[in-house]
Amino acid sequence: MSERTRKVILPVTGMTCGSCAAAIEQGLAKLRGLSRVNVNVASETVSVEYDPSQIDTRALVDAVSDAGYGVGLEKITFSVGGMTCASCVANVEKALAKVPGVISANVNLASEKATVAYLRGEAGMAEFKQAVEAAGYSVVCEKEDDKVDEEILKVHKARRRFIFAIIPAGVGWTLMILSMFIPIPGYVLIIALLGFPVVFVAGWPTHQASWRAIRRRRANMDVLISLGSVPPYFMGVAAFIWPGPSFIEMAMGIVAFHLLGRFLEVRAKGRASQAIKKLLQLGAKTARISVNGVEKEIAIEEVKVEDMMVVRPGEKIPTDGLIVEGESAIDESMATGESMPVNRIEGDRVIGATINQQGLLKVKATKIGRDTFLAQVIRMVEDCQGSKVPVQEFADRVTSYMVPGVLGISLLTGISWLVFPDFFMRIITWGASFLPWINPDLGTVSLAIFASIAVLVISCPCALGLGTPTALMVGTGMGAEKGVLFRHGQALQTMSEVHTIVFDKTGTITKGKPGVTEIVAGSKFEEKDILSLAAGLEQGSEHPVGQAVVGEAMARGIHLTEVDSFEAVTGKGIRGRVDGREVLVGNQKLMEDSQMDSSRFKKRLAELEDEAKTAMLVAVDGEIAGIIAMADTLKEDSIQAIAELRKMGLETAMISGDNRRTAAAIARKVRITRGLADVLPQDKAAEIRRLQEEVGTVAMVGDGINDAPALTQADVGIAIGTGTDIAIESSDITLVRGELSAVVTAVNLSRATFRKIKQNYFYAWVYNALAIPLAVLGLLHPMVGMAAMTISSLNVVTNSLRLRKAKVEPSWQQS
Repeated sequence: MSERTRKVILPVTGMTCGSCAAAIEQGLAKLRGLSRVNVNVASETVSVEYDPSQIDTRALVDAVSDAGYGVGLEKITFSVGGMTCASCVANVEKALAKVPGVISANVNLASEKATVAYLRGEAGMAEFKQAVEAAGYSVVCEKEDDKVDEEILKVHKARRRFIFAIIPAGVGWTLMILSMFIPIPGYVLIIALLGFPVVFVAGWPTHQASWRAIRRRRANMDVLISLGSVPPYFMGVAAFIWPGPSFIEMAMGIVAFHLLGRFLEVRAKGRASQAIKKLLQLGAKTARISVNGVEKEIAIEEVKVEDMMVVRPGEKIPTDGLIVEGESAIDESMATGESMPVNRIEGDRVIGATINQQGLLKVKATKIGRDTFLAQVIRMVEDCQGSKVPVQEFADRVTSYMVPGVLGISLLTGISWLVFPDFFMRIITWGASFLPWINPDLGTVSLAIFASIAVLVISCPCALGLGTPTALMVGTGMGAEKGVLFRHGQALQTMSEVHTIVFDKTGTITKGKPGVTEIVAGSKFEEKDILSLAAGLEQGSEHPVGQAVVGEAMARGIHLTEVDSFEAVTGKGIRGRVDGREVLVGNQKLMEDSQMDSSRFKKRLAELEDEAKTAMLVAVDGEIAGIIAMADTLKEDSIQAIAELRKMGLETAMISGDNRRTAAAIARKVRITRGLADVLPQDKAAEIRRLQEEVGTVAMVGDGINDAPALTQADVGIAIGTGTDIAIESSDITLVRGELSAVVTAVNLSRATFRKIKQNYFYAWVYNALAIPLAVLGLLHPMVGMAAMTISSLNVVTNSLRLRKAKVEPSWQQS
């Protein structure tokens, strides 16, 4: 995505199948300034990349509306102060209308309130307040009442429609069964009266959608349902005049089963999209800020950068910030998936919506609104759910032709029955011996109508359209919960096909900072004494190695005394007086310059250097006291994670800028057989390219700091970091925890998700391949076909939901 391009996600209403997706894509494709359009039927969203200099969000919303669908907008009402006349109203409306993502803004002078319709994620209360204040007016923020979940409203609406249809339909079916045994006076009239509210009231939204599609010369699933229910109803009514079978019971059944399917599908899709809802609910609603020593509680939208927030134990940290006072254990599981609290002290960064568990904290706000970590995670998950995996593009092309194809097959079925009645009669006479719904005694015309309608209602483009999006929604949601963020669907598919994973060494396999690994003491000194004196001297050094020595001493509880006469000897080490004693810390050259013999430590020094460790000699009062060995230590789970990846059939490699001896030592420890050493940051991409030519699909894992070219060159770039330190925009997959076990989770999740996608397509294709021919031959009653179609769509969604039971964590973390 270029710098001039923006991305927006439009929530669309009225989509029912892949044909709807194709219609929306075609409608948007006519606009100038669009670079990419992806329609997701499962999440009912459209992801659009566009050039804001050529087009705005209102034009996008209008294009979706012109295609016959609606756009679900967020609405907010707030009070505006300082307005005195109609000109003020116009000024405020213009100011709000200029905010990106605002579709409409209406201001009422009498009530002094503004109502804004906008796209969620593109704008919010903070932007509205800024626009109004810039226009010279004030905003009085009111706490929003708890909104009713949109998904819950959809489920309730779908359930009401189904119940409204099933009651009269159930009575009609009962009368139909009774009429087989006893005559019922006025049966056709009763059935027609019972069928009307089912077909034309409960089914009205479906008929509206089908009419919109027909007007625009497009066909979708709604058209099939309307053709399968409305004509049969009128043919049944015609039985008042011309004797013949009643098709009204069938019309009621088709609508009722369709509405049952819609209800179950909406409920299941709501469960599939739980991840986004959970993330949205995580954010704090209010913040307590300190102004001139006085605390006051404000809405989260009013928090500004640099505000000082006061967070008590048990409270959520309102937004991303920096601890300026206090320390505490913080539950960061919402961001990292790690259940254990993390200790944070003064100077540490914290993530908004994480929970302060112990001490009182004062936190300076550093990021607000759409710039916070949580907002970026939500945006990343939404982007991924709004994208398409490559396999879906083929399925979408097929689906776009499927409904017109089914209409053609239905028409040919009716004609074939009338032209070759004997052929079809032989088949259904055979079928009648074991299928109770077949009645060979009906006339050829009636049987032709039954077969044609069965073809219409049994085909299932919905199952094909939902196959990928539902699995993608569940998989990306699981990833977000476990600290694995996929940027787009293609990364998920490619990750499931990776042959080799390349790890950057520093900061990825290792912790990226030196640590004391060993202390070798001479005969006259103890380890503790050597560390105490060396650390006391290193207090005056800013070198990372020196800081590591000081850190080790503090970790062991050693009290450090002040250093006198500190001197840094360039390229050799440091010297000074600690606790009245002359101390030197450095290499052999420093010792030789000071006329000290290090020969008795020479063998051990060589061994340590072969292990890729930095060895420093420590001398006290003119005598070498011992050695302090340093190394960039491995992360705790590096060995286990790489071993597990090998068990999964993946090849592993390491790339490093270190010398061959150091790189080989680390590679031996983690049992990586392919090591690439002496590789400069600018040459890493070329090494990845060479590896791709040799083995095929390659993933690269790095810290995202100096690995950007290599991450981009790899088929899948994986950035690994910790919390707010991570470069969340720089990769295909982002691992929020700085642990390699998350790479195992990412691979397992990718494979499990893509396995579900392939299963969904298999079920959908097999269903359609079997069901349509059976319907053509007259072996399936339309009501049976409608039930089968409902089960097919539901099976795809529930199969995707079963992904949540998959064990994607590394084996040693599974209970």
